[in-house]
Amino acid sequence: MTDTARIADVLHEAAETHHVVWRITDGDDPDWASWYADWLLNLSELPELLGGKPVRSHLVHTLVQLDRDHVASGSSERWEDVYARRLAEQFAA
Repeated sequence: MTDTARIADVLHEAAETHHVVWRITDGDDPDWASWYADWLLNLSELPELLGGKPVRSHLVHTLVQLDRDHVASGSSERWEDVYARRLAEQFAA
């Protein structure tokens, strides 16, 4: 499995975990990117897969921008795959 595929798996796990944590609101979390960044940096293998730990605020910003770009593109590709590629490009050591 490539690192990009592993990153996509970690992102999928983050999404599943986020939905469980935010189950009362059916996953609705206006500050989702902050939650994801914290979980990804402190409770997942993402820093290892990237070869270093990104600055939290940079990761939050990147996640928000990736969401905007993916929605605007109208792509049917899984968001996890798109984000994984871009995160690897931007943050891999």
